Amino acid sequence: MSPRRRSLGGMALVVVLVWLVGYPLLITLLEALGLPAAFSLAPFLEFASRADEWRALWQSLWISAASVVLAALVGVPLGLVFEGTEFPGRRTLGALIALPVALPPLVGVIAFLFLYGESGFVSRAVQTVLGLDQAPWRLSGPAAILLVHAYSMYVYFYLFTRAALVRIDASVLEAAASLGAGRRRRFFRVTLPLLGPALVGAALLTFMTSLASFSAPYIFGGGFRVMTTQIVASKLNGQIAMAQVETVTLALLAFLGLWAMRRAEPGRTAVVGGVRGIAPIRRQLQRPMVRLGAATLGWGLALLLLLPHLTLLVISFVPPGTWTTEAIPPVLDGSNYRSLASTPERLRPVVNSLWMASAATLGAIVLGLSAARTAVRRGGRLGGLLETLLSVPWALPGTVFAIALATAFSVNRPELGRFILVGTPWILP
Repeated sequence: MSPRRRSLGGMALVVVLVWLVGYPLLITLLEALGLPAAFSLAPFLEFASRADEWRALWQSLWISAASVVLAALVGVPLGLVFEGTEFPGRRTLGALIALPVALPPLVGVIAFLFLYGESGFVSRAVQTVLGLDQAPWRLSGPAAILLVHAYSMYVYFYLFTRAALVRIDASVLEAAASLGAGRRRRFFRVTLPLLGPALVGAALLTFMTSLASFSAPYIFGGGFRVMTTQIVASKLNGQIAMAQVETVTLALLAFLGLWAMRRAEPGRTAVVGGVRGIAPIRRQLQRPMVRLGAATLGWGLALLLLLPHLTLLVISFVPPGTWTTEAIPPVLDGSNYRSLASTPERLRPVVNSLWMASAATLGAIVLGLSAARTAVRRGGRLGGLLETLLSVPWALPGTVFAIALATAFSVNRPELGRFILVGTPWILP
């Protein structure tokens, strides 16, 4: 392909991505400012004067920060153990522990509801054992949100920690040992600083994921509002201008997070954390009882972390109306699956999800690979612009992008690149 045609292809990709990514956000910002009718800061001033908006913003920030801390407390030790120690079943367990990241957010929340909710397996078992008249707890409020976030987001710290440990040069640790540093001193003075970039990346990723979280705050939040649920509440109450201002505010926070992530890219610290020799040798557990204890503890932990998945599996075999007050379901059969396969109105959502996901995947592959190939080949400002446009939809909370798309594609103005997609299935892919 000639350089001229490659240049035109690159510009065409930029135009498409700007239309898909930047244009809806720009329209949302302009409409929040009252344009094109009449410029007005009234919605922004109203936002600044309302205590509930500031409360939702503050609660989004502290929930995200607390989610980072809890996820790190779970994920980092797991990464250190599974990458630094050799014991029976380590590889299998290491893969199983990473499974929660594959559970869709809404499905994970529903699983927690069936497992730890007021009428869930665990609460009913505790109620039966202790002979209580009512459920021992309520799964609601910020504590419930943090529980779900910690469960679903510790994987980021776990995977980042393991990947960073593999990149550490064993000779650095050997040099520290030869200078008289003990195991604890080597960890705090050598290993931990080398893990710093990975931990910063995991923290930023967790913070942004928590900031974008909707399912857990929506189902467990109750009166505890965060910005994602506040946007939906404003939209449902007909406060369109306020929803747009909230969308712009949350988008700005997401852009700040994206900027911080790009500043903390691993490539900036490759010299510090890069492998120059071999990775550290895993500590071998020699005593049979210690090995057995480690394997037992590992499998127990994996079972605990996979309980929500197993709960969903069990619940899928419970016929409707058969499980009321018992601690465990009294009947298990395959009637739900037979009903799903034989009832068109129940099968249709599954079919719709599959074809929409397939269409979205095909479009993402074509657009993503084309843009990535062009960005790598061209480099410079065009490559940087393409990379930025590709990363923006990932960084933005789904609620923000949904409001932006609904704003941009709710009117028919072909001359402005706006078409009516709201109310059609095509806006989802």
